[in-house]
Amino acid sequence: MKSLTVGGLEDCLLNKVDLRRQQISQAVEEVQKVVHHLTTNISNQDIRFQTVPYSDTYNENIKVLAPSQFLVTVPIKGLAGYREAREQRWRYYTLQGTRLPCPLRDPEGLQQWLEVEQFMKSLWQWHETDVNIDGDIVPAKVLLVFRKLVENAIRTCHLSGKVSMLGNRSAVWIAVETSAYQVELELAPAVEIPTTWSEKARWPRCLQRWPSQERVECIKSFGFNLLPCSNYHWQLSFLRAEQVLLEQLDEDGGCRRKCFQVMRQLKEDVWCPGNRPVITSHHLQTVLFWTCEKYPHFKDWKFFSKAFLRLVRKLHKCVSQHFLKHYFVRNSNLFQCTNPIELDAVAQKLATFLKKPQISPP
Repeated sequence: MKSLTVGGLEDCLLNKVDLRRQQISQAVEEVQKVVHHLTTNISNQDIRFQTVPYSDTYNENIKVLAPSQFLVTVPIKGLAGYREAREQRWRYYTLQGTRLPCPLRDPEGLQQWLEVEQFMKSLWQWHETDVNIDGDIVPAKVLLVFRKLVENAIRTCHLSGKVSMLGNRSAVWIAVETSAYQVELELAPAVEIPTTWSEKARWPRCLQRWPSQERVECIKSFGFNLLPCSNYHWQLSFLRAEQVLLEQLDEDGGCRRKCFQVMRQLKEDVWCPGNRPVITSHHLQTVLFWTCEKYPHFKDWKFFSKAFLRLVRKLHKCVSQHFLKHYFVRNSNLFQCTNPIELDAVAQKLATFLKKPQISPP
C-alpha cells in the first residue's frame, strides 16, 4: 500500500477531521441532553449545584478531551464576589474531623485552598459541615455530596439503562451510552470566577508577541474556574479563555487550526488511540499555544508541511521529557501525574513518525 507524505497527509486526514467533527457533534448532542436532565434533578435536590444548560450551538460546559472522554463542568451556585486570600494559615484538619500534629501540605502549581470568606456573598449551605471544615470549602467533601446527588438523579430520572456510575475514581465519572458508542464523562462541580484573573496566572509573559494585547485583555476578562482536584485543594481551570484562543487562531490566514486538527487526528488514530488516552486534546492544545507564542507571525504558518512538522516536534519534545508547562500557569507540569511508561510509548511513535513523516492511508 502506498504511503502518504505530509503533503498528501493533509488532504487525507482533513476528510477524517470532518467525519470526526460530525461524530463528536452527534455524541455531544446526545450527552448534553442526558447531562441537562441529570443536573436539573440535582439542582432540585440541592440548590448549591446549577443545571448545565442545553445549547443548540457550542456548549461551554462540555470539553471534549477525546472522542469518548468528555469533561463536564457543573456550575456551583451561591458563591459570589471572589477575592484572593491575603493571609496564609496552616491547616491541621482531616476529612474525618480529627486533628493532625503537622499541617497539611500547601497547594502547588494550579492548586489552591478555597475559603468561604473569600466570597463577599455565600449561601448558608456552604458553611455547613457536609462541605466545610474550619472555614474551607473542601473538594473531597463537595464531591462526596455531589456523587450521592448524581446517583440519586440517575435512579430518579430512570436513566439506569443509559447511564452508569464509574467506580474506583476520586472524581465523579459516569458512562453514557450514545447511539454510536459509549462516552465517559467526568462531572466536575465548578466554582466560576467571572471577570477576575487569577494571581497565579502571570500571563502574558514579558515581550510576548502572541496573542495581541487587545486579545489578551479580552481573554483575561473571561476569568477562570476552580475544579475539585484532590482531597483538600481546588484546581485552576481556564476553559473559557482557552476556547477564545482556539476560536481566533487564524485571523491572519495562517494554518494553525489545520495543523492542530491533523495532529489531533493522528494522535487519536495512530500515536495515542483508546478510550482513556494518556495524551488528550487539552495537551495538544497547550502545545499549540506555546508554538503559536514562539512563532507568532503569518510567515511561520503559511505552509502546512513545515508548520505541521514543527508542531509535532514540539509535542515529541514535551512527551519525551515528560514535561508540558500549563500555558497560563508556568510552574505547573501537565504531565506530572501521567503514567511515564505510556508517555514513553507515545514518544517512540512520534520519533518514528518524525524520522519518516508519512502514513499509510486507511
